[in-house]
Amino acid sequence: MKDNNNNSKQVLLSVLGVAILVVAVVGVSFAAFSYQGIGKVENKITTGTITMNYKEPINGINLTEALPMSDSDGMALTGDNKTFDFTVTASVTGDATINYAIVAVPDEGNSGTAAVTDDTVKVYLTDQEDTATGNTTDPKILSSLASSDTASSAGVPGSLGGYVLKTGTYSGTSNSDSYRLRMWIDAAATAPSTSETYTLRVNVYGQANAQ
Repeated sequence: MKDNNNNSKQVLLSVLGVAILVVAVVGVSFAAFSYQGIGKVENKITTGTITMNYKEPINGINLTEALPMSDSDGMALTGDNKTFDFTVTASVTGDATINYAIVAVPDEGNSGTAAVTDDTVKVYLTDQEDTATGNTTDPKILSSLASSDTASSAGVPGSLGGYVLKTGTYSGTSNSDSYRLRMWIDAAATAPSTSETYTLRVNVYGQANAQ
């Protein structure tokens, strides 16, 4: 009788162990990652199968005492607080595919501004390495871009309150893209009558595609 009880316990523990292992594997395979870059550092978020890096040379991008300008002038901007350079890389093992999204999030401190708003700010994202295609998006009014809650397949939180700059997929063992974001006040906007600052943060999100 004791042997039967012991055998039953061993079977039960084996079944529970397999079930826990299956849950753990599924959790790793379909985990969602997000990172909002802050500071002059390189950061990693890693699971057993997927690694995503987010590298930034400066903390976000700011408009300070800026005046409205044409798209041609805005697309030629260079220098600190006029451009934001960052690199997104992903290493994938097996047949996994990562859905990713680059999202611009207005800083909470922008809420007090009067003339510089999401409706008057223009953004322009370029791929710094793909010289054949150049810009990944034409200059756009920030508020005209798709809301960040439309990129849930890339693991973007629905309550983020941002705008999608770019979406795509990564597969294969090594992927890397370097981007430059420019921001300016649209030429059709009214020039601010007082000194105002408008700040954007760039978030990168990635999620393994369900197999």
